[in-house]
Amino acid sequence: MRVRLPYEGAWGTVREHLVARLTGAGPGVVEAMFDAGQVVGADGRAVAPDAPYEPGRYVWFHRDPPAEVPVPFPVEVVHRDEHIVVADKPHFLATTPRGTHVTQTALARLRHELGIPTLTAAHRLDRLTAGLVLFTVRPEERGAYQTLFRDRAVRKEYEAVAPYDPSLALPLTVRSRIVKERGIPAAREVEGEPNAVTRVDPAGHRDGLGRYRLVPETGQTHQLRVHLSALGVPILGDPLYPRVTPPVPAGDFRRPLQLLARRLEFTDPVTGVEHAFTSGRTLRAWASPREWSAGTP
Repeated sequence: MRVRLPYEGAWGTVREHLVARLTGAGPGVVEAMFDAGQVVGADGRAVAPDAPYEPGRYVWFHRDPPAEVPVPFPVEVVHRDEHIVVADKPHFLATTPRGTHVTQTALARLRHELGIPTLTAAHRLDRLTAGLVLFTVRPEERGAYQTLFRDRAVRKEYEAVAPYDPSLALPLTVRSRIVKERGIPAAREVEGEPNAVTRVDPAGHRDGLGRYRLVPETGQTHQLRVHLSALGVPILGDPLYPRVTPPVPAGDFRRPLQLLARRLEFTDPVTGVEHAFTSGRTLRAWASPREWSAGTP
């Protein structure tokens, strides 16, 4: 694996950067790689553990991927043509390989199941969030679809289940500045010019739970989760907001984050077709509140 050291960062050594980068490697794994001489530079020589950090430098290493717990839920294909694939991703499945998730990703599964080795993701959906993800078939067209998301030309609609607060005046639009710091799991709101905007609409309530329709105008990390938590109605099953909780054991799929990417609407930049896709999934806390309360998988 080749890694280029970023120009932005405050690491003192190459080792410090790799420890921060390979967060899923486990305690002591990176240090053991240096001790064994498995991290090398462009000249093929081992990089010392105290080698100074040099922005732009390349280093190489081999790391066996860790064993992954299978996510026992299918990826449903909502639409497929010669240009794009729209998939309905389940909770707990990462969109693309990252960290400890390589084979248990929507991209890896779809490449294998559809026989499209060139398939790539046009955007990402959090591992804990279920719903619609757009993939591109042809590498030369990927940029056109990614530009839709960069230019906010895709209308995205989400659904969430959270506590019901009768004093919360809805609908409303939340505007705040959200920052996500490297190495810290949760994002946070800070003072300053807003960079995150979310429309929150009511979609029903019963038995102390509210169903919320969320329309983000921006795409900051964990934006919807941060905004609902700040309103005092954190999304059910959220391990980070309003506070970070201990991670559940691998393979515990009982209480997924109750957040769903429900709709995607956009004008196809290649064909000009007006697309509108809807997820067929339901949020368990709303559809089967007794099962949710009991923690039934």
